[in-house]
Amino acid sequence: MKRSIAVLVLTLLASLAWATKMEPPATTDPLEARLKKLETELRCLVCQNQTLADSNADLADDLRREVRALALSGKSDDEIKTYLVARYGDFVLYNPPVKAVTWVLWFGPFAMMIGGGAVWWVILRRRARSVTPAPAANDGEAQARARALLDEADDRER
Repeated sequence: MKRSIAVLVLTLLASLAWATKMEPPATTDPLEARLKKLETELRCLVCQNQTLADSNADLADDLRREVRALALSGKSDDEIKTYLVARYGDFVLYNPPVKAVTWVLWFGPFAMMIGGGAVWWVILRRRARSVTPAPAANDGEAQARARALLDEADDRER
């Protein structure tokens, strides 16, 4: 009896804890919408694979506060991004621009894939050239020579 009451109490507590974790209501404030859009375009410098909007890191909180302060001071989205790029580099942008220093990031994987495909093709071509075709199974002359060699070996064993 005590066990079933304990299970019931734990189930109720777990369901209450789960019910309290709700998403905040969506706001219609244009500033909040602008900040959310900016946060999805900026990268968390700690997590590196998450946007500022997705990250729970302390530095992401600091960057979100900094973006908010810049937006409240009247800076445009481009000015905020320019400020953050000047401070942290192109890496702070979730989609960095294509320029000379980022060519490797943008085109490196494709170049490696093409290079790997070319190496694979060369290896297959060399392998195909080095393989000699097997003699035909119905070659009468070859079969006659093979029988003669086998007969000689049998004669030596006797």
